[in-house]
Amino acid sequence: DIMADKEGVTLSLEEEEEDADVALAYKTPEKKSLQEIQELDPGDESLRKYKQALLGAIPAAVDASVPNVQVTRLTLMCEQAPGPITMDLTGDLEELRGQAFVLKEGVDYRVKVSFKVNREIVCGLRCLHLTYRRGRPGDSVVMM
Repeated sequence: DIMADKEGVTLSLEEEEEDADVALAYKTPEKKSLQEIQELDPGDESLRKYKQALLGAIPAAVDASVPNVQVTRLTLMCEQAPGPITMDLTGDLEELRGQAFVLKEGVDYRVKVSFKVNREIVCGLRCLHLTYRRGRPGDSVVMM
């Protein structure tokens, strides 16, 4: 557990992310835009065709107001539940705040995160999973 040695200390989200980076020992590669990747190795025709097939055409205009990564849906799956619980995150998020669901302690569940990448290649995407029990923070897990 990442937080086991810091009993009674509350960390900010940024500090938790820094601790998670150290614990995961993952070094994010140098960020390059799609344009920079397309311009690498201009003389290699087979590599150019491969990049075109993999990355597609570079869009002429990019909307900077739209985030690069958009989480569109969260699905909670549990074998003991009658069916999956799906939360659509493309609409009004205030409506979701009013929805509550209860998981019994010790129940195994899985969370499926559906997301869309809009502009560039994403390196080092992380998921910070926070759980609460009776309104108090319970556990936090960082996944790659």
